[in-house]
Amino acid sequence: MPDGPRYDDDFYAWTQHQAEVLRSLHVTDNRFDREHVAEEIEDLGKSERDAVRSQIRRIIEHFLKLTYSAAEQPRFEWMQSIDEARETLSDKLTATLRRDVEASLERLYADGRRRAARGLLGQGEPDAAAALPKRCPCTLHEICQEDWYPAPPKG
Repeated sequence: MPDGPRYDDDFYAWTQHQAEVLRSLHVTDNRFDREHVAEEIEDLGKSERDAVRSQIRRIIEHFLKLTYSAAEQPRFEWMQSIDEARETLSDKLTATLRRDVEASLERLYADGRRRAARGLLGQGEPDAAAALPKRCPCTLHEICQEDWYPAPPKG
């Protein structure tokens, strides 16, 4: 059994570890392009990470629209988008990527908030766009929790 993360347990961590191991190998055959192969393996993992981050932004955007928009029509579309994003997350979110998302949640929230504000302004809801909280009002657990949706703000 190899040292380091296992492919089936945490693909992202495995790719980063394998690239590091590959770079540390001493290869005398100059036909093997070790550095570029290591970069490609590393990039596969980064692609997974970026997909997870993208789904988190998407969920946040639609959480905010559900919470702050008075519009009736797109609500089920937003909920469907959240459900689809959660399905993707359940396939891709490993322990390592969970830690990455937790560490970058405020930045991901800012991105999702900006998208939500633009969408609300485009729907003619400037007051809703202005009411969006500056800090993330939900946890990663809530973001990933099946069938959980935020409640409208009190007031």
